[in-house]
Amino acid sequence: MPKLKTKKSAAKRFRVQGGGGVKRSRAFLRHILTKKSTKRKRHLRGTTAVHEADKRAVKLMLPYA
Repeated sequence: MPKLKTKKSAAKRFRVQGGGGVKRSRAFLRHILTKKSTKRKRHLRGTTAVHEADKRAVKLMLPYA
């Protein structure tokens, strides 16, 4: 069985946790920030879990994570 390649773009965006969950950062905080409220920007900070429906696809992109 040959080695599997990791999707490098996915490796930069996701981290697999010890319990099997997948961690991601939130979108919409890169530019055009003046029209977004402080509360909205504050809630976009930090990380969150990948949704259950997408977890399988992400794990396939990261075969050795």
